Amino acid sequence: MAGAPLLSIENLSISLPTADGGRALAVRGVDIAIGEGEIVGLAGESGSGKTLSALAALGLLPSGATTGGRVVFDGRELMGEGGRGAAAVRGRDLAMVFQDPMTALHPMLSVGRQMTEHLVQHRRIGRAEADRIAIAMLDRVRIPNPKEAMARFPHQFSGGMRQRIAIASALAAGPRLLIADEPTTALDVTVQAGILRLIENLRRELKLSVLLITHDLGVMSALADRVYVMYAGRVVEHGSRAAVLSRPRHPYARGLLDALPHGSPADHPLQALPGSPPSIGRFPAGCAFHPRCRFAEDICRADIPELLAVGEGHAIACPVDPLAVVTA
Repeated sequence: MAGAPLLSIENLSISLPTADGGRALAVRGVDIAIGEGEIVGLAGESGSGKTLSALAALGLLPSGATTGGRVVFDGRELMGEGGRGAAAVRGRDLAMVFQDPMTALHPMLSVGRQMTEHLVQHRRIGRAEADRIAIAMLDRVRIPNPKEAMARFPHQFSGGMRQRIAIASALAAGPRLLIADEPTTALDVTVQAGILRLIENLRRELKLSVLLITHDLGVMSALADRVYVMYAGRVVEHGSRAAVLSRPRHPYARGLLDALPHGSPADHPLQALPGSPPSIGRFPAGCAFHPRCRFAEDICRADIPELLAVGEGHAIACPVDPLAVVTA
């Protein structure tokens, strides 16, 4: 990433209230940077803190959540000012596409109404101009007969078309950064490929920055310029797409990559990660991954590892010899 980042998340921590009246630390000291026109991937299993970290940037954390650290967008602090910083850019400069378009789109409102309400609010334009922009954006994301689509409702479209409409709605106000939270999870492989091509084309056409959140490293390999891998509320590895996905240095990142299906299953049997991720607030002592790691040593059970550089722009949080992990 060259130059100052467009979005910078610095030492972010998030704690959530628990049923017994206590608090659980869900995100711990996360640092993420996204440059202009860059697609950055954020990977990890469910519960790793990916979506919470993104919601902190938008000021959309659950009620009762408390935060620490900073989120800076184009020089503006988003977590200060009593939430006014995030509210000022949310939907206009910083937009989000949620995981399930069927629940993200209101079933009782037409596509046109859902696409134009925030346009009128954020861009201070009339309804006719908002309709024109919405129709143009639907056409841009390849919705057939976009003018007619404005009068239809979400249930009248396929899952892939609904996701395209959600992306069009998010981009209608002209944001500089799009957060895409698992945008292809509920879609079949063919439709998934189309959504990924769409995001890449929009990045080029609109000079858009993208934070792509997913548990699927195959999706990352198709789009991301740089990749962050999260586990138990922390970033455990980050670097360029080539560095992280071709030669991962953290055992967890390696495990995610080995668990991907291969073209020749007889030669490359699936290697599922043993165990399951820890619950929020119940992280093991030391490295949270050590109960599932075949390389764990005594130091892994005692100390929380720091992110340390292992190459240019490449860092891991693991005390085990990275080369031994890769070649074992």
